[in-house]
Amino acid sequence: MKVLILGGTGVFGERIARLLARDGHQLTIAARSLPAARALAQDLNATALRLDRSGDLAALAGYQVIIDAAGPFHAYGQDPYRLARAALAAGAHYLDLADNAAFCTGITVLDAEARAANRAAISGLSSVPAISSAAVRALAGPDRPLMIDSAILPGNRSPRGLSVMASILSQAGRPFPLYQAGQWTTATGWSAPQDYTLPGGFTRQGWRIEVPDTHLFPAHFQAQTVDFRAGLELGIMRYGLAAVALLRRLIPFPITTRLVRAFRFLAGLLAPFGTGTGGMSVIVTTATHRHSWALLAENGEGPFVPAIAIRALLRRATLPTGASPALEILTLDELEAGMSDLAIRFERRSEALDPIFPRVLGPAFTTLQETVRATHLTAGTTRWQGRASVTRGVGLWSRLLATLFRFPPASEDTGIEVIKTATSKGEIWIRRFGTRSFRSNLKATPQGMTERFGPFTFQLGLTVRDGALHYPVATGRIGPVPLPRWLLPGSDAREYAKDGTFRFDVRLLAPVTRALMVHYRGHLHLAQTEDPTPPQV
Repeated sequence: MKVLILGGTGVFGERIARLLARDGHQLTIAARSLPAARALAQDLNATALRLDRSGDLAALAGYQVIIDAAGPFHAYGQDPYRLARAALAAGAHYLDLADNAAFCTGITVLDAEARAANRAAISGLSSVPAISSAAVRALAGPDRPLMIDSAILPGNRSPRGLSVMASILSQAGRPFPLYQAGQWTTATGWSAPQDYTLPGGFTRQGWRIEVPDTHLFPAHFQAQTVDFRAGLELGIMRYGLAAVALLRRLIPFPITTRLVRAFRFLAGLLAPFGTGTGGMSVIVTTATHRHSWALLAENGEGPFVPAIAIRALLRRATLPTGASPALEILTLDELEAGMSDLAIRFERRSEALDPIFPRVLGPAFTTLQETVRATHLTAGTTRWQGRASVTRGVGLWSRLLATLFRFPPASEDTGIEVIKTATSKGEIWIRRFGTRSFRSNLKATPQGMTERFGPFTFQLGLTVRDGALHYPVATGRIGPVPLPRWLLPGSDAREYAKDGTFRFDVRLLAPVTRALMVHYRGHLHLAQTEDPTPPQV
């Protein structure tokens, strides 16, 4: 096919060009710098063209496919689809690598024009959402994916384009909508770090950002929770960006081109460190299983991954018609075949879900009241809401400890929300009383259930009495150091059902003094699911 690549000398544009040249396409490399375009074109036996997407686009005539690999797509101004519209008017298919949620979602405004021209206008033919959506479908099959958790984790020696850096920096510290446990919430760019395992046992850390997946997957897959993270291999860069995110939360300063270039210069100083090995992870949780797909790109070939979707699509005899995001445009088999000549390997895993409460309680779990059992069969993420009363201890020691553990303030009646997320290691509980929240991690061990609050871990002697679940504290430790019994908090906590409603009553006593630390009690019900259609962005 006769293909024009805008941004053809950039990090991803060049990779697209090299892959399409291998496949025998007739290429034109377009860039704002003609010497750079000529140098690459000469290497690939292609032609070169100086072209700026904001200038005269008459040169688009005569091509079968126009590819926009330039970006940053969030900065395309008042007429973001000018290039796409011109490509369709010229009788060409339009494809891009957009990673911006608003741009990718909005491409559907061109659907009527694309169908009238019998051409395709497809946005997001990149790692997201093209590869990620194909992986979700391959993993879930006919089942509904309750939770989708994806990450892109490049090696530090991979080249960084200004567009990608501008995209991530513009998100750092800024709010964005995120669908969690069936409701749209507000998350912060470059927050909530989490570890991911790649083929070969590599572990990389990712930080939450906004991508097309976070907007499109809830409605497309009817998922209850959708999350996405990106990573940087070096800790100094990850936490340096986290510091920028924190600063932008306090002072929302703009990300200018000069600032992006300064960050790229600083990143360049660290280029000799780390590796050229990167990866991608997609984890899908259904009602019965947790499935994962991951790739590991070695020898610096990670930047080819975002180019694979376009390569795979142009291997087809015909292209689809209409304008849409790249949701399930390709199959995972097609995409993996498109990487067969690269130093990239894949790994798929699947495991049956084994909820931690039935595992720890054994046969006693079935003796719980049905309403109580239902709250402890978490697959993916569930959200529970209700009302509670809170009593706080009055002594200095009790108040100090309650503040340390972020327990809620005293209230006769306050809203409560509990979000439970099942992970491969156990469950994460986030309890919100009004505007105050605290988090704990629960884990099933050979000795029973543990619950961790920051550095403090407590062994819970879970017992069932008269259909109610009791949570006495048996032992505890701070880090690896065991706590003597006199330093353990007292716990009189139970969950039970009354009139078909789930109820809780938790009374915690301060260690040493045994004075009341906090006492909260109330009721919960499963929260209603919100419309998964993405909010306007």
